[in-house]
Amino acid sequence: MSNSPLKQGDLAPEFALPNEAGEIVSLASLRGQRVVVYFYPMDDTPGCTLQACNFRDAAPQIEEQHAVVLGISPDDSASHQAFKTKYQLPFQLLVDADHTVAQTYGAWQEGAGYITRSQVIIDESGHLVDVQVPVKATESLQRALDALTAQA
Repeated sequence: MSNSPLKQGDLAPEFALPNEAGEIVSLASLRGQRVVVYFYPMDDTPGCTLQACNFRDAAPQIEEQHAVVLGISPDDSASHQAFKTKYQLPFQLLVDADHTVAQTYGAWQEGAGYITRSQVIIDESGHLVDVQVPVKATESLQRALDALTAQA
């Protein structure tokens, strides 16, 4: 069950956010590739670390599916850089400081003021092939891999 305003088949809303190095990454620049976008509450917390490290450890499987991973949270570039370095994460972490992108994707809990762990899979043409709002840290990777292999 998804709490997202978005559904499978929708065109993924465009975004352009700074990564851990301060460089702008846009969804449009990744057109032609499959993209796993996961939203997480905070760098270097137990659930978020588990989720990130699971994606790290499955990087070869994700690459085999011609996909890239983007992690998005409200943390700043310095926090993302420290988190990425500490756990040797091979993917970009994007800064959504004002949680606008999380809100667009249904991952922002307005009343509570935090991000709900969520993810979407976007195909080469920019359409959503899977929407998981919310998703458990322990199930995130497997759900992403299942969606990627189902679309292969």
